Amino acid sequence: MLKNWVVVPTCLPLVARRCHVCASERFRASGKFRVNAHHKLIDVWLLVLCTACGETAKLTVLERVNVRSVRPELLDRLHDNDLGLTAELLRDPVVQRRNRIALDWGGAWRLDTGGTDHLDREVIDVSVRFAARIPVRPVRLIADGCGLSRAEVERLIVAGKLVAAVRLSGKVSGDFTFTLKR
Repeated sequence: MLKNWVVVPTCLPLVARRCHVCASERFRASGKFRVNAHHKLIDVWLLVLCTACGETAKLTVLERVNVRSVRPELLDRLHDNDLGLTAELLRDPVVQRRNRIALDWGGAWRLDTGGTDHLDREVIDVSVRFAARIPVRPVRLIADGCGLSRAEVERLIVAGKLVAAVRLSGKVSGDFTFTLKR
């Protein structure tokens, strides 16, 4: 029986970056943008707040870009402080690289398994889909979804009763499938 599981974000992830005021390592996205125009050029920053002291930091989104090259819909979303745009930009690898940040997804996602009717079956084929690029250990997903401990999942892997096309020991952020035989 094929089951479909989905890893879904529940809120915005934290931004891993050092605060220059208190040396904290986590910021939360405020959902607000700062847009600054210099005649024909525009700069855009996403504002993030330190989780410890509340200090504001700016993540560069656009830098010295010609205003005419920015889509009007994007400008409207920036001026409206669109929370969906905030989520898109935080997940954008270009923005992450430009600002030298990483995302901390701890507590910002959930696993939807579609019910517990699969727990009593001898063989389970599961397709795991990610709604966003959330790095998660497959062992944790399988343990949570099947009601097992992580140690039991590790034993099933060693015994050959849990097989997948992806490496189950690291983190994945893309779709994968696995088969569990009890």
